[in-house]
Amino acid sequence: MQTEVYSGDGRRLEVEEAGDPQGSPVFLLHGTPGSRLGPAPRPMLLYHQRVRLITYDRPGYGRSDRLAGRQVAHVSTDVAAIADALGIERFAVVGRSGGGPHALACAALLPDRVTRVAVLASPAPHDAEGLDGFAGMAASDTNQYSQALAGPDQLAASLRKRSLDIRADPRKLLAQLRWELTESDLQVVADAGIRAMLMRNFREALSVSADGWVDDALSFCRPWGFSLPAISAPALLRHGEQDVFSPASHTKWLADRIPGGTAVLHPRAAHFASLRVLPQVLTWLLGGRSRLGVGSV
Repeated sequence: MQTEVYSGDGRRLEVEEAGDPQGSPVFLLHGTPGSRLGPAPRPMLLYHQRVRLITYDRPGYGRSDRLAGRQVAHVSTDVAAIADALGIERFAVVGRSGGGPHALACAALLPDRVTRVAVLASPAPHDAEGLDGFAGMAASDTNQYSQALAGPDQLAASLRKRSLDIRADPRKLLAQLRWELTESDLQVVADAGIRAMLMRNFREALSVSADGWVDDALSFCRPWGFSLPAISAPALLRHGEQDVFSPASHTKWLADRIPGGTAVLHPRAAHFASLRVLPQVLTWLLGGRSRLGVGSV
């Protein structure tokens, strides 16, 4: 079910719901670039798990209005507005890749509303003390971060050019990354169903502009606007050790600074493997035992 919600400052936020309308609410925050139509468990599986899954386009993506200059922390305001509009008081939240920092922001800034938080293949802050953020990172992401740190103009020009190509043919984003994909990731994206979800996701994300992509990248290179030690909810941080887009060292750094954080590292998995573990992550988010090596807390 698709609906529009308006933020406190009047911006439109495009929201999608799937699964059991009476189920336990879980916000799934998409990657970068991404949209509300990003990869997710099939509706029948969500019904079986009794999950009410809520996704939305972050500002500047898909059909959501842009918020130029946004911090990662701002996501908590939009998620709270969506939850209020849908009549939801408490909820779990999961973020994959670029959605990871945003999920952590919700947990830190909405402590009375977030029950559990999970992040999959998340980056750490660009200025993380004691972490070489570029170590083990693929050239495509290193270049993007370097452009963002140099200033918005060069980054915006680069991503807008790329987005025009991807909008015309969403397969081009995976094609551009293919030479950097590990064997693990190649096996995941070889699945026709996952590939179709990724293509739909990229097409919707960039259907209007590249603004969301630009603003995500810039926000990751600025102060995030919240404190990791402020996260009081149980936190699961899952990462594949072969990930070259967001190296696993980032998750280790994050987990060390979150009081209730548990890192689960998979030695043979890489970046896109997180798409296949979402059902198990949802089980954990709802308080059950999963096959991720983490039991109920």
